[in-house]
Amino acid sequence: MAVEERDPHTGYMTTGHEWNGIKELNTPVPRPVYFFLIVAALFAVVYWILMPAWPLGVTYTKGLLGIDQRTTVDESLKQAALERSVWTKRIETESFKEIQADPRLMDTVRQTGRTLFRDNCAACHGSDAQGGRGFPNLTTASWLWGGDPENIAETIRVGINSVHPQSRASQMMAFGRDQMLKKDEIENVVNYVRSLSDPAVAKDIPAAKIDAGKAVFAANCVTCHGDDAKGKADLGAPNLTDKFWINGGDAESIYTTVWGGRQGHMPSWEGRLSPLDRKILALYLFDLRRAER
Repeated sequence: MAVEERDPHTGYMTTGHEWNGIKELNTPVPRPVYFFLIVAALFAVVYWILMPAWPLGVTYTKGLLGIDQRTTVDESLKQAALERSVWTKRIETESFKEIQADPRLMDTVRQTGRTLFRDNCAACHGSDAQGGRGFPNLTTASWLWGGDPENIAETIRVGINSVHPQSRASQMMAFGRDQMLKKDEIENVVNYVRSLSDPAVAKDIPAAKIDAGKAVFAANCVTCHGDDAKGKADLGAPNLTDKFWINGGDAESIYTTVWGGRQGHMPSWEGRLSPLDRKILALYLFDLRRAER
């Protein structure tokens, strides 16, 4: 049977257990441990008295202070709504120019607009708003229906070729598929159009073909794209003289466009976003375009 004894080095009693010559000391629990246990117990009792703590069937103990997280969250939401109402009222009532003239208000527009854009528009136009094949780049100065805030807001509201009764509507006719132009006429007008946005193209193509393409353009395309080929915002016809192409500006892509036509689509956001949200988005996009320029 093991015998207890006092350790000569520490002064503590042993437990009587020994393993391979190593004796186990009966070391007492340090006093600070008792202190913190007592403090923790007292804190728990005080918390139970002051704060909501114990469930009582369908209710719970409210605590003397009557504070809970739901109340705190509700108060935070009320305060946030109050602060938000200050700047939202200004955006709702002030003109685009007045809002743009206020740097602090525009900072709010940028923060809120970025969230609105990523939640609603990024799926098509990309998180950076630079679009992709079939979806326009919104950071450039090239806008089909006008790039001022008023026109941007209207496009967001009614959409393009959407189900909205006031939708903006436009369509590029299928000149080849519908046999309005012959193959050589399409090739010539494609070369002419490419030379408008990239003069270097004309160096590799006989002048006669460029002139022939210009004649085809004058007879079939100026109604929508204009005599100068810079497009018409009231018709949603793109500018063909810049380097911004929704469906590609290479010869094959332009040929496909002329032959088979194009009809873009953008949904109406009137039933999905409030007038305030649409106005913020329009300001955000206009500001984004100016920043990229």
